[in-house]
Amino acid sequence: MLQKTNRGLLALLLMVLEWTRPGLPSPLRPICDLRVLNHFIKEAQDAEVAMKSCREGCSLSETVTVPQTRVDFDVWEKTNALEQAQEVQSGLWLLQQALSSLRTSVTNTALHSHIDNSIRNLLSINAVLRSLNIQEYTPPASAAGLEGTWRVSLATDLLQVYVNFLRGKVRLLLLDAQACQQDVS
Repeated sequence: MLQKTNRGLLALLLMVLEWTRPGLPSPLRPICDLRVLNHFIKEAQDAEVAMKSCREGCSLSETVTVPQTRVDFDVWEKTNALEQAQEVQSGLWLLQQALSSLRTSVTNTALHSHIDNSIRNLLSINAVLRSLNIQEYTPPASAAGLEGTWRVSLATDLLQVYVNFLRGKVRLLLLDAQACQQDVS
């Protein structure tokens, strides 16, 4: 478990150190390197596989609210960057709440490290968004009023939503982030 924690923190630290290193030109800011997101997606998929193979002590104790993962590309492209960022950040917040709920309801200790790692990765993604000067998200008092959500009652469904959200809306936001655009001279 400690090794997985260190890998995620090391990846984030290397991104930040590379970004702050003066005098070295680079075509993109390292924080925009999608290999880090791919690493988080791989770990989310590992958690999903572990959950699917779990037989005991691996269920949600309550239904949780999660973000919709379907992306209508025509609508996404017409949506302004601030609204895209708010949609992604609200989804990340919902996933963090849902994974925290899963963590408290799962009694299978082998899954705890996967869930803890997933929560840490969500926090790292939020740190990446802040470093890209994406406006800070203020979560609502409850998830009840959020649009673009649905409810799941199975842990495997929650983790599938988590994987798909990272692969979809989070990836699109990072690809389109103004700070990640290459200067064409």
